[in-house]
Amino acid sequence: MLGGLRAALAEASSPSWSQRARAGRDLASFADVPEAAEALVGLLLDTADTAVTRQTAEALARVGTVAAVRLIALALAEADDSHADWMLTGVHDALADPESVLDVAAVCGQLTQDPEQAVRRGAAEISAWADDTRR
Repeated sequence: MLGGLRAALAEASSPSWSQRARAGRDLASFADVPEAAEALVGLLLDTADTAVTRQTAEALARVGTVAAVRLIALALAEADDSHADWMLTGVHDALADPESVLDVAAVCGQLTQDPEQAVRRGAAEISAWADDTRR
């Protein structure tokens, strides 16, 4: 397990967009590990390729834990419009899976109590995205 975490952390800083995207997918299940969380926020805000942003957001939404969705909410506070749109697309991709049993809106409800205002704001935005997907 730790070997996979270390390898994914190394890929997170790769010059290759596809390796960074893979790192986002691989690190998503480690969203509660501080080192991984820091790398994941960086991948959500990837300045070189928004495909990394989209795939990382999708992976985090699929994990669906408070820690994972919190990272999307946190990144939204720093995101420009383009990155926010690609995060939205990634979340929609995860929620559109018919086999998905994710309740991202419920997780966002928990995050509205987060001590960080940026997380609360981001969680409200993600919750609205999730509501739009269910319609």
